[in-house]
Amino acid sequence: QVQLVESGGGLVQPGGSLRLSCAASGFTFSNYAMSWVRQAPGKGLEWVSTINSGGTYTPYAASVKGRFTISRDNAKNTLYLQMNSLKPEDTAVYYCAKRSGSTTNSQQTNKGQGTQVTVSS
Repeated sequence: QVQLVESGGGLVQPGGSLRLSCAASGFTFSNYAMSWVRQAPGKGLEWVSTINSGGTYTPYAASVKGRFTISRDNAKNTLYLQMNSLKPEDTAVYYCAKRSGSTTNSQQTNKGQGTQVTVSS
C-alpha cells in the first residue's frame, strides 16, 4: 500500500533553513504529482506546493513563494522541500501527499504522518 514517510523537521531560529524529505513506497512514484501541505496549531490544512510527475512544474502558495523550493528524485522515490528564510508563522506539521495523477491539478489521495517544524528564537 501507499507509504509516505516524512523526515527532516525540527526546531530552527527565524531566518534559518531546513530541508524536508519524504520517502515514498507502494506505488510508482515517477507517475504521480506530489504535494507538501502543512497544519499549524489550531488551524486547518494549508497547501504549500505541488510538483508534477516530471518535476517540471511547481506552483507555490503565496505565503512561501520565493522562500521554499519543492523538488523530487524519481530514481530515489523521494520528495523534498527546501525551506529558507523561515518565519515563526511557518511553524506547523508538514505532510507530503500523493496526488491522483501526474499533473498538479489532480486530487490529493494520501498523506504521510507528518514532521514537525518549529520556528522560534
